[in-house]
Amino acid sequence: MGREIHDIFVIGGGINGCGIARDAVGRGYSVALAEMNDFASGTSSGATKLIHGGLRYLEHYEFRLVRESLMEREILWAMAPHIIWPLRFVLPYHKGGIRPAWLIRLGLFLYDHLGGRKLLPATSVLDMRKDPAGKPLKALFTRAFEYSDGWVDDARMVVLNARDAADKGATIMPRTKVVSARRENGLWHIETTDTVTGRNDSHQARMLINAAGPWVDHVIRSAFGQNEAHHVRLVQGSHIVVRKKFDDPRAYFFQNPDNRIIFAIPYEGDFTLIGTTDRDYTADPKDVRISEEETVYLCNAASEYFKEPVRPEDIVWTYSAVRPLFDDGASKAQEATRDYVLKLEGEAGAAPLLNVFGGKLTTYRRLSEHALEKIGAAIGVKGAPWTAKSHLPGGDFPVRGYEAEVAGLKRRYPFLADAHARRLVRRYGTRAVTLLGAARGHDDLGRLFGGDLYEAEVKYLVEHEWARHAEDVLWRRTKDGLRLSKEQAQSLEEYMAAIPAMAG
Repeated sequence: MGREIHDIFVIGGGINGCGIARDAVGRGYSVALAEMNDFASGTSSGATKLIHGGLRYLEHYEFRLVRESLMEREILWAMAPHIIWPLRFVLPYHKGGIRPAWLIRLGLFLYDHLGGRKLLPATSVLDMRKDPAGKPLKALFTRAFEYSDGWVDDARMVVLNARDAADKGATIMPRTKVVSARRENGLWHIETTDTVTGRNDSHQARMLINAAGPWVDHVIRSAFGQNEAHHVRLVQGSHIVVRKKFDDPRAYFFQNPDNRIIFAIPYEGDFTLIGTTDRDYTADPKDVRISEEETVYLCNAASEYFKEPVRPEDIVWTYSAVRPLFDDGASKAQEATRDYVLKLEGEAGAAPLLNVFGGKLTTYRRLSEHALEKIGAAIGVKGAPWTAKSHLPGGDFPVRGYEAEVAGLKRRYPFLADAHARRLVRRYGTRAVTLLGAARGHDDLGRLFGGDLYEAEVKYLVEHEWARHAEDVLWRRTKDGLRLSKEQAQSLEEYMAAIPAMAG
């Protein structure tokens, strides 16, 4: 039975839970976090993987959210330049299109000027008859706007927040389910079960943070016994990944006749990511899967723009996630707010509870800071905001220093192929050296599981990043699942089952 009384106990190991835990422990609070599955196994690994202002949110007059998001882009890029980098987006349009050119131009003007842009280039206009970006598109699209946003490896951003929180002293518990939480004598008493070993444990905390994402209402109902909790609107978003549709390094922003938009984004070198959909979801979030209707929708929407149609048989991978949006009463899923809401509960003298609703990858750091304001008001202020000038693990190099990091890694480990070195720096940044250690050749990296995934990397992920199953490695810590066969993935699963899990 746990004896320590934590200041804060966080339920949920997605981006919001891990972000709050990291910020809090960095200010001097004692923190514990429990995630019932693997980190980022829900919403946080199922996004379109963008650090963006949300151009389309301007249509819904969400100026506060857009401004905050725009300002966060360059802050997050500086925090983690290995897993976040700038991306230019091409927005084709034509006469008689969905939105008039003047409206798009106005939106992009606001986008350029609302939010503290210093490093990212401004919007420009393209002649698609001459620009390489026009090559894969139908001849109808002769003009386009080009603007800046950012790309992120979403699941790695979550894991790195958890890693940094643990490095700073937080107790981080993946695969640990909160069974019950009750108030007693001014404290929270929390019962947990390790879903791997079956071990039960008890914890005490001065404050509880419910950051369970799509399960936030479920936690309120089941763990706290409050049956009337209905704060979240669950919206399913699905994506497809196809073989590379274009060679250009820029992404595309496509407008659809139903007023929705989709992105087509260069992905993992050899692929194109297309998404997302927006539809209300009522089943258990763990069962979410792309529907045939969504598959057809995404293929058709992309085919409206590409010369070469996107067909269901081109798809090599799909993923779906449920976004836990705050239920603001919007009639359409696509119109529901992407902003976040923090609700503090607890009568005087009772242990406080903070419920986290909504949010998006781009604003997780600011959400965490706002959560810490509420935490400070509830249980006393410790420390000051610090994350804006911090680095996530491996991100301690200049924002434009990726090529120099790759060159440095290749000098130190000359046996690495260029593509392998690039992938290692993209995943681990300066910590790639920790992974490779004293290796002097491929033999020192151990068994090769497929692609360029060696035993040394798998061991690093088990020992430093809580990976326990092949899926954790192949689809969250990396995207090597796109390159390994089923047989190779099974071989990796058998290997991982035979080695001890990370202790903490």
